Amino acid sequence: MTKKINISTYKTKTTTTIIDNTKVDVKRSYLKYDLTHLQHEPLHCLAKGLFRSLGPDDRHKLKLATTYQFGNGNQIEFSGPEPLGADDLRVLQALIALAPICDEENKKGYTIKQETKSELGKTLREKLELKGDAMQKTVMMVKTSYRKIAQIIGYAESTNNYIAIQKSIERMQKVNIIVQKGNIRMGFNLLSSYISQTPDNKQSGKVCIALNPMVSDTILGKEHYVRINVDETRAIQSDPACLIHQHLCAMIDFGMAKRFNIDTLCEYVWPDQTEKNGTIRKRRFMIRKALEELIKLGWEIKEYMKDKYEIKRPKPEITVKQKKVKKKAKEKEK
Repeated sequence: MTKKINISTYKTKTTTTIIDNTKVDVKRSYLKYDLTHLQHEPLHCLAKGLFRSLGPDDRHKLKLATTYQFGNGNQIEFSGPEPLGADDLRVLQALIALAPICDEENKKGYTIKQETKSELGKTLREKLELKGDAMQKTVMMVKTSYRKIAQIIGYAESTNNYIAIQKSIERMQKVNIIVQKGNIRMGFNLLSSYISQTPDNKQSGKVCIALNPMVSDTILGKEHYVRINVDETRAIQSDPACLIHQHLCAMIDFGMAKRFNIDTLCEYVWPDQTEKNGTIRKRRFMIRKALEELIKLGWEIKEYMKDKYEIKRPKPEITVKQKKVKKKAKEKEK
């Protein structure tokens, strides 16, 4: 007999978390923004350990080193001097969501080609450290502000929050990626950035960021992508829920369901294995709380056996604007 996870009444509230000794005020559910979704690169979503839940001293103790194998002998390696946490994942998701429309006047994105004559473009491509087949790739540039990034994530507008975002961008640009796919071998950094103004000025900080070729190809529609609901990412409160949400979006199509063992879900949040019973119990408890958050967002989750769950992703809601666009498209076809 299946049973649904018990959930308490959901209340919107402002919380304060500590990231690298910096207070970050979160007020996600009250914020509104016109972005509906982001198109993420699948391998960045599926690689266990690329983003993980971090303890108070983990950034000083641990390094990033993870390899994800896919296809027939293909793999992607991520390495860096510091591990990446859920806070970094939120920032990357915001940048990917912004990339296609960061030119606010024309609602388009910016691209940087190999033959660019722009000094800014050359600088950003150089900082990406493109190697092998990646050298010919076109990359997406995000021209934005720390305030805009904070809005998408759901952070309150404050200098401390902008500084936390800046630190996150600096961490991610230190991450090196090596991809081996058939005869294609590429190397590059996760992203690169050029900061024109610091977060503590009156403009809330201006920044230009180049996304790596794999992510850029996905945004440009050249590769398959994972569609992630921005309203869901903004409403999620806990780090474990944020981390498993991205994995599940990459593994479950809209309106479909899959089954997961609770320990598999734990690996999406804590990639390191442990035999300590107390740690295992604590992790499982936090995963159950994370699943409760997803239920509040409309996901259907049933425990069909002890610690085994069937998770169904909600179907996407079609807005009035999207219906009009589809109607116009059909009329043109006729």
